[in-house]
Amino acid sequence: MLNTLKAVWILFWAALLTLILFLPIVAAALAGRSGNAAFHGTQVYAWCMLKLTGIRLKVSGREHIDPTQRYVILSNHASYFDPPALVLALGLQYRWVIKKELRKVPLFGLALETSRNLFIDRSKGSDALESIKRGVAQLPEGTGILMFPEGTRSWDGKLLPFKKGGFVIARDGELPILPVTIRGSHDRLPKGTAMFSPGLIEIIVHPPVTTAGREEREVREEVKGTIEGAL
Repeated sequence: MLNTLKAVWILFWAALLTLILFLPIVAAALAGRSGNAAFHGTQVYAWCMLKLTGIRLKVSGREHIDPTQRYVILSNHASYFDPPALVLALGLQYRWVIKKELRKVPLFGLALETSRNLFIDRSKGSDALESIKRGVAQLPEGTGILMFPEGTRSWDGKLLPFKKGGFVIARDGELPILPVTIRGSHDRLPKGTAMFSPGLIEIIVHPPVTTAGREEREVREEVKGTIEGAL
């Protein structure tokens, strides 16, 4: 009972924090065409959320990141804690490629849209990928994209099959892929529950994977093996 009351109390403050920071983030997004200011706003929000919920981050491999390089960042996904953890851990500007359904979420969807993130309609197949490619080309120089190649959170923390979209975008744009493994987030907040537990989440940044001149399937298998090997 005590744990439930504590969770409700923290969720209340999390909701209040969302309302307080929502308007500044949207205002920053509308004031700047690049979305960079809004991204910094989401970093503040992510820091507050993780502190509030008792989440600690341990990051390794950040030396593999070239801050001037545009990457297609691909990560496993098992928890709602994954996005704020990545925003803080990577230390570089990027935009999310997000399923279009999230655009309809009150407040959250507006913040995502005004922050220059890219929405994908997965029902449109190749047309959707072409739209994302055009969106990537219009991002500020050095700003990459982040995708969850599984497409959704896994129930047990284990990897789901990888969809090919992110790999096609990287290959056709001749962009390197930055594989990232998130470890421990499923234990903190599993899919299907609002009950979380404070603790450690590890972010492991792997060396970039080149895509130019390579088959999509070959790259996909390499990246999946790299991410899975660190779980």
